[in-house]
Amino acid sequence: MSTMIPNISISDFKKLKVPELKRLKSCEVYADGQYLFTFVNSNTEYIQTQVEGLAYLSNTQGGEEPEDILKKEGVEV
Repeated sequence: MSTMIPNISISDFKKLKVPELKRLKSCEVYADGQYLFTFVNSNTEYIQTQVEGLAYLSNTQGGEEPEDILKKEGVEV
């Protein structure tokens, strides 16, 4: 767990609606004590640009497209 930013359980994170997510600080999301992802609330255009660049770099290392995962799970896209 990071000490620099707050953390939240995935259960609590999923309860939040859009207006609440917009107010939420950036935080780490955990499930069963395991780190899942970092939610970054980019309140400025500069932060958004930086996050997009990091996400692009992360995606070059692997992972699946959201649509492909949803299809495998039987969710209509």
